[in-house]
Amino acid sequence: MIRAALAAMLMAAPAAVMAESYPDAGKVLSIGGSITEIIYALGEEGRLVGRDTTSSFPPEATALPDVGYVRALSPEGVLSVGPDLIIADEGAGPPEAISVLQGAKIPFVEVPEAYTAEGIATKITTVAEALGVAEKGAALSEKVKADLAEVSGFSAGVETPKKVLFILSLQGGRIMAGGAGTSADAIITLAGGQNAVSGIEGYKPVTDEAIIAAQPDVILMMDRGEASADATANGSADHGAAKEGALAMPVIQTTPAGKNGAIVFMDGLLLLGFGPRTGEAARQLHDALYAVN
Repeated sequence: MIRAALAAMLMAAPAAVMAESYPDAGKVLSIGGSITEIIYALGEEGRLVGRDTTSSFPPEATALPDVGYVRALSPEGVLSVGPDLIIADEGAGPPEAISVLQGAKIPFVEVPEAYTAEGIATKITTVAEALGVAEKGAALSEKVKADLAEVSGFSAGVETPKKVLFILSLQGGRIMAGGAGTSADAIITLAGGQNAVSGIEGYKPVTDEAIIAAQPDVILMMDRGEASADATANGSADHGAAKEGALAMPVIQTTPAGKNGAIVFMDGLLLLGFGPRTGEAARQLHDALYAVN
């Protein structure tokens, strides 16, 4: 079953997207952490004049002006950096702000999101085409697909996948988990695990009964708040406090993960960004899942 899931994720291809090309754009604004990563990976970072709050990698990107959180943008904030090209995740918002920006006389390229190898390749080629560096994009997308194919080889060899519960937040003593259709679900599968709550869709609060029924072997959490476009910034940089808080919950104590203290922390953007480093993320998660007690 895990082989079939991995094959589907690696081969599924979104509809082809051809971006307009703006090779002369010298004031590029990147909206979306993975978009910014792609621009740096293409070697085109010298054209950036701004970024959104989720763009925290590479570290040099944080020196750029911050125009706001990807899902809570204001036209004024975006336009304050004077871009002549805006490249944004399709999850950017709110819709009314995006509508205003798309109506402005500034080229606006929306990059499709998909949690597969082909989806990442399409993101890369879309960004590269927008920047007028299609050849660089083709090379980078092939490298990323090769990285993920390598990861799928050892992940598909797992006979008994660990059941993983991704916890987005524990605010108010309620567990917000990642279900089907999320980047958390996709990276767990790529790493050779099984989403313990795949019966729910999206990021949702889950009941104690659902956690008890799921019986996760491992709990996965972010160690940073800046994640992908489909996750709210709710991570924690304090592993000790976050782990202690999770393990103190009576419902978690009933699970194999709670009994064994099996909690894995990973950088949010690396884990959920689905950009150039996704092969690295899947490999790290795989190693962590099968190294925990």
